[in-house]
Amino acid sequence: MLKDTVRTKTYQNVIYQNSFLFKDKVVLDVGAGTGILSLFCAKGGAKHVYAVECSHMADMAQEIVKTNGYSDVITVLKGKIEEIELPVQNVDIIISEWMGYFLLFENMLNTVLYARDKWLIPGGIVLPDKASLYLTAIEDADYKAEKIDFWENVYGFDMTCIKNQAMLEPLVDTVDRNQIVTNCQSLKTMDISKMKPGDASFTASFKLVAERNDYIHALVAYFDVAFTNCHKVTGFSTGPKSRATHWKQTVLYLEDVVTICEGEALVGSMTIAQNSKNPRDVDITLEYSISGKRCQAHRKQFYKMR
Repeated sequence: MLKDTVRTKTYQNVIYQNSFLFKDKVVLDVGAGTGILSLFCAKGGAKHVYAVECSHMADMAQEIVKTNGYSDVITVLKGKIEEIELPVQNVDIIISEWMGYFLLFENMLNTVLYARDKWLIPGGIVLPDKASLYLTAIEDADYKAEKIDFWENVYGFDMTCIKNQAMLEPLVDTVDRNQIVTNCQSLKTMDISKMKPGDASFTASFKLVAERNDYIHALVAYFDVAFTNCHKVTGFSTGPKSRATHWKQTVLYLEDVVTICEGEALVGSMTIAQNSKNPRDVDITLEYSISGKRCQAHRKQFYKMR
């Protein structure tokens, strides 16, 4: 992920170009990994940074901090946020790269919110502080035929059961912007500085209007994040019209091939919920309909990100 320049350079620019936020402040880095964000904060003027990482990467981060001469400014703590104790009562800033695929799959949002409620001072800053999930629709006949419809006839044998399983699992992949058939619509914007853990489960309606005559084979979800406490609002998008990131986009194939004419709308709702057995997994319920000149359809589909 360090090679994801969109992600890493955005965080670097936020810190270096807004040193007034970090000067003489105590920072908590949640899920520090190699410690790169902690190093940015230390170089950006932070008084002290507590880098918390629960994996063995904490040992590497400790070595990296020492090698780069920041041992007096950065303290690496190995363990889960929910289980460790900080040497200080409060922090001024919480920074984290918590986002997962589809924004919410295998994410660390609840961990960030736990740290916020336990240690962040009143009026403290969470970076990033806004995250928005978007939806659009694409034409994707070739890939769907190759990867999904293929199972209907495998050398003369019916393996539809595998197709059914493939349809349940959203695909994380890079989408060509030329495949986009409709407008893009925001499903949800989350304010990380104010939201509650349960707010990450929600139902949102959508209306995707065709910008040309085409077919719709799948819906595509992506997210944007924003750092609004900066001198100038900064952020990045993981959408198909933006520079590629390691998050790519999330493709949800439809059982129907929707024939849509310019100006017609695919309408419906999407329900996103944490899985009851594993909150890092995501259950998605999609309901959609169209009543157009060449296509009428209404369907409910279920997806599981595991």
